[in-house]
Amino acid sequence: MTKKVLVAGFTGAMGQKAVNLVNNLDNFELVAGMSPTATDDPEKYHLPAGAKIYKNLAEIPDQAADIWIDFTTPKAVYGNVKFALEHHISPVVGTTGMNDEQEAELIKISQKEKVGGLIAPNFGMSAVLLMKFAKEAAKYFPDAEIIEMHHADKKDAPSGTALATAKMIAKNGPEHETAPDEVETLKNVRGGDYQGIKIHSVRLPGYIAHEQVLFGGPGEALTIRQDSFDRESFMGGVKVALEKVDQLDELVVGLENIL
Repeated sequence: MTKKVLVAGFTGAMGQKAVNLVNNLDNFELVAGMSPTATDDPEKYHLPAGAKIYKNLAEIPDQAADIWIDFTTPKAVYGNVKFALEHHISPVVGTTGMNDEQEAELIKISQKEKVGGLIAPNFGMSAVLLMKFAKEAAKYFPDAEIIEMHHADKKDAPSGTALATAKMIAKNGPEHETAPDEVETLKNVRGGDYQGIKIHSVRLPGYIAHEQVLFGGPGEALTIRQDSFDRESFMGGVKVALEKVDQLDELVVGLENIL
């Protein structure tokens, strides 16, 4: 059975990668895209000639698609996913920037509507493995800091991957606070703080998506690093999500939970 797919944010860099992916997958049909900045020219964005282009949620009819791929903005993603779930469209979400309360609310909606979906802080296999290894290391190294480096146009900080990594480390290690008596002579020089884990965000041209997790212990240190040099590297994870989302009965957070 062919699944109908809508790509929200199809005009952006990640959205265009998702468009190309769906166009080349068997049993999936790209039927629509949503972007407030798009012109009414499907072929300009490599959409099939018959695909619909919507500028906002109000234009999207019922049963417009089976799957909703979201690569939009932190400001739009919560409303988009809520709309998809309430209209029984399974969301596959790569947009970051939602807080814990928003994700929890969306999970409740998915359970009520009995609609499966996936929110992935990162679709790259190297990033998923980094989080897995960092979670394991946290049992042995309670002191950790995270440095994440992304392209200059990224809309949110810290990255969803860095925040997800910090949550996994905090959950799997003892409570702690590195250098609790330090004094900052330059405001925020030590970065953000998630339960004692410092997170540093770098935004520079030339970067795509990179993360380091630094663990320190008496007389030794451990560094775990991943690098995404091309956005195409994320599409393997999106493909897995598209193939497995109909097996889910509620919204799941983290690609590692469906691998």
